[in-house]
Amino acid sequence: MLLQHPIKIAFPYLSTLATFYLCAMRTSEDSYRHKGLRKKLVETIEQKGIHDRKVLEAINKIPRHFFLDSAFDEVAYEDKAFPIAEKQTISQPYTVAYQTQLLEIKPFMKVLEIGTGSAYQASILAELGAQVYTIERQKKLFESNKSFSYLKRYPNIKFFYGDGYEGLPTYAPFDRVLITAAAPDVPQKLVDQMKTGGMMVIPMGTGDVQDMKRITKMQDGNYKTEVFDRFSFVPMLGGKKE
Repeated sequence: MLLQHPIKIAFPYLSTLATFYLCAMRTSEDSYRHKGLRKKLVETIEQKGIHDRKVLEAINKIPRHFFLDSAFDEVAYEDKAFPIAEKQTISQPYTVAYQTQLLEIKPFMKVLEIGTGSAYQASILAELGAQVYTIERQKKLFESNKSFSYLKRYPNIKFFYGDGYEGLPTYAPFDRVLITAAAPDVPQKLVDQMKTGGMMVIPMGTGDVQDMKRITKMQDGNYKTEVFDRFSFVPMLGGKKE
């Protein structure tokens, strides 16, 4: 299903709440109310066109409110993006499901994720059985995720603090690459770290709205590009931030 309107992810009126992301207590209770709201969320994104049952099951299983400050508990299962620390966002659940569906994940695939953020997307990939290698350039977010107890149930996620544009050549090649920020073009170093036949899902463009693209690496080293719907992401930045 095509999006009728681009998804905006700027929430200046919630910026004060976002500053508490790293210092306030997270919720650790997954109540019947939360589970009911999660089920409704799954129904919502299914109606929008997500059809991969395993992706929907992963969304239904993982408590999204655990990944947000408790101040967001009442709205955590709305199909919206919300601010986290360091001027970043936790993506809209539909966007997470959409990118995941395009990746066509199978168990034990090696997936390189650029932009850990809240680690919600990484958890969805891990729930699908992928071996996830996720890079975060914001040190505070990286450290927060390393101490996030819920993530310990996913030993198949490996966290790295670094420059996403550089990837992880030591751990290459990867079956899949997922980029969770808007890039102006295809990062060649990341294509080089893909297996032949591997796929990258990337929002591409320099404006407020980007095209979601799927890049497949061909036998000759070139790649095939497929263009899908339009979304709005924060820009992909190079380097590391202390």
